[in-house]
Amino acid sequence: MRQRKEHWVMPETAAASLKVVILGCGRVGSTLAKQMSQEGHAVSVVDLTRDSFRRLGTKFTGQKIVGTGLDQDTLRKAGVESADVFIAVSPGDNTNVMAAQIAREVFGIARVIARVYDPIRAQAYREMGIETLCTTTLAAGMMRAYALETSDGDALRKSALGWDKVYLEQVK
Repeated sequence: MRQRKEHWVMPETAAASLKVVILGCGRVGSTLAKQMSQEGHAVSVVDLTRDSFRRLGTKFTGQKIVGTGLDQDTLRKAGVESADVFIAVSPGDNTNVMAAQIAREVFGIARVIARVYDPIRAQAYREMGIETLCTTTLAAGMMRAYALETSDGDALRKSALGWDKVYLEQVK
């Protein structure tokens, strides 16, 4: 068990040296894993079902671990003890937050992010010190800004198109 770091600091070596553990191999988790792996990061993906890993394609060079992100032995197999970043994007808010807590409190990972769908839970978890990204409010805000043709909406649309382009280049 590592001593918990209070703040995440990019290692002095190149960003390519990051060890990333991702919980969940759905659309978001697999896309993120492929992107980060192609950028040279050491990526491990944990998912409950082996079939989920098909989304990673044949070019994925990272590690694939079948198991639950709440099991410390499974997380150890994924290399969480030496991870710089832990990202929880499973389908369940509670699973993501609990796994994030384990990564932060048990394994001492300073850079921990949990995707949460419920805005009320997201805020409550943030108040507990868990870094959350609520994709529900994020998507709603982006769509609203775009629909109202705000300057933010235009910038967000351009950003989204840029990320779509990155994704499409990866799947070629």
